Amino acid sequence: MKNIKFLVLGILIYSNGAFAQLKAVTYKDGAQILNGFEIAPSKKSIQKPGILILPAWKGIDKASKDIATSLGSLGYYAFIADIYGEGNYPKDNAEAGKSAGYYKTNYTEYQKRITLALNQLIKAGANPDNIVVIGYCFGGTGALEAARGHINVKGVVSFHGGLAKDAARPTEPITAKVLVCHGADDPYESAAEITAFQQEMRDTKADWQMIYYANAVHGFTNPEYGNDNSKGAAYNEKAAKRSFEHLKLFLNEVLKK
Repeated sequence: MKNIKFLVLGILIYSNGAFAQLKAVTYKDGAQILNGFEIAPSKKSIQKPGILILPAWKGIDKASKDIATSLGSLGYYAFIADIYGEGNYPKDNAEAGKSAGYYKTNYTEYQKRITLALNQLIKAGANPDNIVVIGYCFGGTGALEAARGHINVKGVVSFHGGLAKDAARPTEPITAKVLVCHGADDPYESAAEITAFQQEMRDTKADWQMIYYANAVHGFTNPEYGNDNSKGAAYNEKAAKRSFEHLKLFLNEVLKK
C-alpha cells in the first residue's frame, strides 16, 4: 500500500509520506493577527521557486489549500495569504462582498497585505527573486494588484478575477508577466471592463495573456460552487483542468526550477 497513487488536479501524488503537509503560520500587520498556511516542496531545487496564493472573497478555503498542496508536490514553495485577518473573516456572501470591496477600493492596503504574505513565503524558504502570485476571484484581483503595485514577483496569474481598475489611477509600466484565465460567460465582468483591462495591458507594455474558457462562468475552478451556470458562479471541470495546465506552462516559462 506504500506506493498507492492519487490524482489531484492532474498531478500524481504518492502516499509514501515523503511530501510535506500544510503548516499554519501566524504573522501580523501591526496589531492585526493574520493566519496563513505554508508548504515546502516535496522535492527541493537550488532555485527555490515560490508561489503566493491569494484566496477568493471568503478567505482561505479548501480550494486554496488544495492548490497549495498540489503546487508543493510539483516542487514549489507555496504560501496562502490571509488578507482579512483574525476576527474579520466573512460569515456569508454579503460580508464577503463588503470586505472584498473594501480592499478593491483601498488597493494600497491590499498590496500591503500581499507584501506581508510574500515575506512569509520568502521566510519559508522561497527565493525572493523567483516568485509568482496567483489568485482566485477576489484573489485574482489581488494578483493583478501585485503587478500594478510593482511588487517584486516574476509573474501573476488571475483565475476568474476582477479586472477593473479605477480610471483615475495612474497607468505605469508593468514588468511582471501576466496570465488571466477567464470564463467566457462570466457575468460579473462587463465587456467594457475587459476592453479597459486589455487596453491597460497594452498601455503598460505588459507581457500578458488572456485565455477564455468556453461555457465557463465565474468561479469555474471551485467544485463547491456546483454546476449551475445560471447562478453566475459554477464549477466547470474542463475549464478547471485546462486552466491548471495553462498555469503549469506559465510557471515553467517564468520561474527557474
